[in-house]
Amino acid sequence: MTSIRTAAVVAFLAAAGLCASIATGSASAFFAWKVVDVPHGDTLNVRAWPSSQSQILVAYPNQTMLSMTGKCTGGVNLATIAGWPAWKQRRAVRYAWCEVWLDPRGTGQYRAAWVYGKYIRPA
Repeated sequence: MTSIRTAAVVAFLAAAGLCASIATGSASAFFAWKVVDVPHGDTLNVRAWPSSQSQILVAYPNQTMLSMTGKCTGGVNLATIAGWPAWKQRRAVRYAWCEVWLDPRGTGQYRAAWVYGKYIRPA
């Protein structure tokens, strides 16, 4: 009976280790970008979905740091372009909506939202 219990514990630990390595390998990185080129006195709207008609969750002025998830519309991935010069990265996202990770109410409840690429650049 002890050998069966030991085998079960070993199998459980091996499965737990496999799950932990899968979770770690699939975790996404965040990319630091900032708000730029918003006209004086205006703010960048952060929206619920990638559309100018979508609900505005929060708005940020120029120089605000953003935590980007890496996902943009049009097949742009910030991880793929991260090594490019900043001007080239900006050009790649110029007409795309990019996903940000934010806490719009400051309550610790983070969610994904979207900003228009024209107004962001790598930090």
